[in-house]
Amino acid sequence: MGTTIVSLFLAGIVILYFYNNPLKHGRWFMIRRFINWFPLGMTYAFLYMGRYNLNVSKNALGSLMTKEEFGIIFAAGTITYALSFLINGPLVDKIGGKKGIIIAAVGSSVANILLGVLTYLVVTGQLQMKMVVAFSILYSINMYFQSYGAVSIIKVKAYWFHVRERGVFGAIFGTLISFGVYFAFDWGQAIVDMVQVKANGTQTWLGSLIKSTFALESGSTDAIWAVFFIPAIILIFWAIMDFFMIKDSPEEANFPHFDTHDASSGQMHIDFTAMQLLKRVFSSPIMLTIAFIELTSGVLRNGIMQWYFIFAKEVKQPGAEFFLENWGLLLCVFGIIGGFMGGMISDKYFHSRRSPPVVFLSAFMFIMALLMAIFLTSSPIIVGSAAVLISMAVIGVHSLMSGTAAADFGGRKATATSSGIVDGFVYLGTGIQSFSLGFLTSWNWQWWPIFLMPFALLGMYLALRIWKELPAATQKYIDEVENNVERVGK
Repeated sequence: MGTTIVSLFLAGIVILYFYNNPLKHGRWFMIRRFINWFPLGMTYAFLYMGRYNLNVSKNALGSLMTKEEFGIIFAAGTITYALSFLINGPLVDKIGGKKGIIIAAVGSSVANILLGVLTYLVVTGQLQMKMVVAFSILYSINMYFQSYGAVSIIKVKAYWFHVRERGVFGAIFGTLISFGVYFAFDWGQAIVDMVQVKANGTQTWLGSLIKSTFALESGSTDAIWAVFFIPAIILIFWAIMDFFMIKDSPEEANFPHFDTHDASSGQMHIDFTAMQLLKRVFSSPIMLTIAFIELTSGVLRNGIMQWYFIFAKEVKQPGAEFFLENWGLLLCVFGIIGGFMGGMISDKYFHSRRSPPVVFLSAFMFIMALLMAIFLTSSPIIVGSAAVLISMAVIGVHSLMSGTAAADFGGRKATATSSGIVDGFVYLGTGIQSFSLGFLTSWNWQWWPIFLMPFALLGMYLALRIWKELPAATQKYIDEVENNVERVGK
């Protein structure tokens, strides 16, 4: 059922992509651009499956991985991810997004295989050790390669999508994240369920196939390690597709030069060094503001996405079991809604300014976190609904800031560096909440929503500070278009 719903959403997004053509591109350009972003996007979605499978494995491993240990492992990976952008952002700006996404897929695939082997050795008792150190190292390696993913997809996007189209592409970016979360939580949990040893011996044909393929021993132990091996195999498939199908720019696909009117307009002939690219970002007050907005979104996004899943497993939610049972699907559907809501409001009502929708979404998240704090122990339905709605809003914020604003203000020449550093701040926020909530929730779950509330307010305040900002080239383009409309009207 969940896969059918996700497939229908994917079909709807493809239709909307072709319907939304404000610059009146030719039919072949639209088709070739689709051929470009679809495999790129699916690779990115399955990178998420190879990232958040750790969350699924934590619940399956039980006492072998405590909440505190999970918090440390996840934080180690996310901090590695954040710091990696100082290297990988400028590198992808040099080598291009196609090579970047292939490095991400192959590297993450190898890291997931190693995580699977480690899990197998520990679960079967062949390796007597605490998992936290070894898991932290391997998960950090995984996250290093994962960090190539977002910057690569946005790098390619920057050459193929005009600023006035990027709000909708930001929504597509958010949709891909949402698909990845669905794959990670619902497909990942389905894998864990299929490889469990059942007392009555009953099993579906698919479960039997997966269990027999990944059992690696007598079959008397739950083959939890399959939750790492399967994403690794899928990522290799998409890496091969990327190699044959992706072009870094329209010019490489034999189209004429396409000026996207971002911050690089008029500067495409300049070859920036890595240090110049980094200075371009860190010396920009607007880019730093965007980065700190994304730090707050990182706290809220993973503060809900990873911890509700653990909360609902640990603290029974009578009458609200639906949320845990369909967590990945709910995050997917509402993430898509949040991404498109933010992107379309930005493009259609605020002349592609990204901050106004972020202000509204951040205020909404504060209200939802407040409701969670009030009803945490008395109304599972309100808590589950508020958690899903925060996830909806935070994907809207993330799509607009990392997926769109960073590319707008960084420009095509510095897209990977800009979006990488901004995305790095997301994962600094993720690391902050992972360390903090790993300990706070072990003490008292009531601190969970209370911890999130100030970050929603801070994100709203920062977005208000850049409410009117647009890249100069974008503003010039909009002014020219509006002047032409006025002349035609007269």
